[in-house]
Amino acid sequence: MSARSGSMTARETSPKPAEDKASLLEKGSTPPAPPPAPGAKQLLFCFIGLQASYLTWGYVQEKVMTKEYSTGRFPSATFCVFSNRVLAVTVAWAVTMYKHGGKLNIPAPLWVFAPCALSNTLSSFGQYQALHYVSFPLQTIAKSTKVIPVMIMGKVLNKKTYPCVDYIEAVLICLGVSLFSLANVTTDFFGGGTSGDASTYAAMAGVAMLALYIVSDSFTSQWQSRLYQAHPTVDQFQMMFAVNTWAIIMTTFALVTSGELWITLQFIGDNPIAFLDNVTIAITSATGQLFIFYTIKTFGPIVFTIIMTTRQMFSIVLSTVIFGHAIKPLMGIGAIIVFATIFNRIKRQAAKRKQAVPVVAGGK
Repeated sequence: MSARSGSMTARETSPKPAEDKASLLEKGSTPPAPPPAPGAKQLLFCFIGLQASYLTWGYVQEKVMTKEYSTGRFPSATFCVFSNRVLAVTVAWAVTMYKHGGKLNIPAPLWVFAPCALSNTLSSFGQYQALHYVSFPLQTIAKSTKVIPVMIMGKVLNKKTYPCVDYIEAVLICLGVSLFSLANVTTDFFGGGTSGDASTYAAMAGVAMLALYIVSDSFTSQWQSRLYQAHPTVDQFQMMFAVNTWAIIMTTFALVTSGELWITLQFIGDNPIAFLDNVTIAITSATGQLFIFYTIKTFGPIVFTIIMTTRQMFSIVLSTVIFGHAIKPLMGIGAIIVFATIFNRIKRQAAKRKQAVPVVAGGK
């Protein structure tokens, strides 16, 4: 029963269907139709958009943090986060103004966006900074475990409950991506990243940065899901604008107080190619954020995390093709595990939606 019909008087709520219909027509209203469930086309749209954006972003990100420019390595991971957020907030502002008739109305208190802006900034910082201390394959394997922390964060933050099959699927996806990544393990797998430092300190710093990334990123997607549920009129562009506005404030404060802003600007002046690399990262980060917010709003944080986890596999395939590495059997085993699990999940959820159709048709 709809909220509208629930507020009708005893005289209006006659057990006769014809009278119910006449009463609604007299009031000039009809019960709102339930929104159509998101389908395979929307999921494919999200999948392709996220993969295209973040495969490019990941490649250039690794290049920026590991490449030797003419005057050395890029000096600030925080500046990379800052430049990403500046372009993202510009895009979000333009689209929001266009969609809402030239008005920048955010239908939620601005403070509610601050927690996920902080966690998003910390996760980006941890991801950039980790490459100084750990190898790229090790970071990739760490990312592959993110599905489980996201589920745990959903249970803690949003009081969500997941059936055992969801946890089994999460473990299988983590296992598959890990096997896929381990196929590319080299002798410097546990090395000190771009710093070249293999000391205990470097190892601990690397693990700390990876933990910061995983925990912060898990919090971000679940908080955004919670915010969408509490404020359903917030669209992905308004979310993008508010979150990135907070992130710019935070990263600007960090850059100015640490002195990294002036050092980085000087470095970019001496290395124009570094500026172009940062622009490329910012563009792909902005398009990626558009797909992130849309995917979380439409499908939820778990589906989003699964898509981003499989990105690690495509990233390795891209690296294999570009640099001419051999395709190893272990990669095939990992891929079969991951895609079989994802296919089973899609099939299971399709069956669940099919079972729910008669309930919707019956008006319950």
